[in-house]
Amino acid sequence: MAKKPGGKRKRKVDSIFLVCEETGDYNYTIRRKTGGEKLKLMKYSPRLRKHTLHVEKKK
Repeated sequence: MAKKPGGKRKRKVDSIFLVCEETGDYNYTIRRKTGGEKLKLMKYSPRLRKHTLHVEKKK
């Protein structure tokens, strides 16, 4: 079977974790494209029961 011309390439996507700065817990897992700056987001921490700063960390 021949390939069709003009096919799309798959983009590289990584699974990363968002880690709480205060407790060090891995609370969230997201998929995003490679490259760019590290994410820093205010997300909910279940252990502390409040919003804290979460930073991106690869596995």
